[in-house]
Amino acid sequence: MADTALVVIDMINLYEHEDADLLLPSVREVLPTVGDLIGRARDAGVEVIYVNDNYGRWRSHHEELLKAALNGPHGDLVEPIRPDENSLFVVKARHSIFFQTPLEYLLGTQGIDHLVLCGQVTEQCVLYSALDAHIRHLRVTVARDAVAHIHRDLAESALRMMERNMGAEVLTADAVRLRTSGADIPVGAG
Repeated sequence: MADTALVVIDMINLYEHEDADLLLPSVREVLPTVGDLIGRARDAGVEVIYVNDNYGRWRSHHEELLKAALNGPHGDLVEPIRPDENSLFVVKARHSIFFQTPLEYLLGTQGIDHLVLCGQVTEQCVLYSALDAHIRHLRVTVARDAVAHIHRDLAESALRMMERNMGAEVLTADAVRLRTSGADIPVGAG
């Protein structure tokens, strides 16, 4: 059983929210790296878990959210990183991937104690999720070139806080090491 999961935060997105115009350039910049990281995790047999806002669509399930995002004005940002049939999907309503979601239970049942975080927004959802993982005694790695930001200066500060205050490893995606069945596997191996 793998003890690492790649968590893709809020990438199934309509980009109809405040600050979307500031976020979009950063998303476009990190999208290829996020896609590569997802592909490499899948190739390595590491669980890929999408944790995504529901954007107020309380009756929706993940397929409806995905369809809306793919058919939205920025579907080109969703298509390359869309969940496959093996991906897990958790819907959230607030910033943290843990806040009132079943994620902690899911991780426990899967024996996962190490999260590799990618997605958006570095200085918001990624930061709060890293903190919540840290207080749950989970190991955290953040792929610094696979997280998008609204404000670069705040994102850099958030990455420093995650590293210094939460003991997170902050690495480039190609330096991230994944563990499956007790063996270290570089993300790029395969």
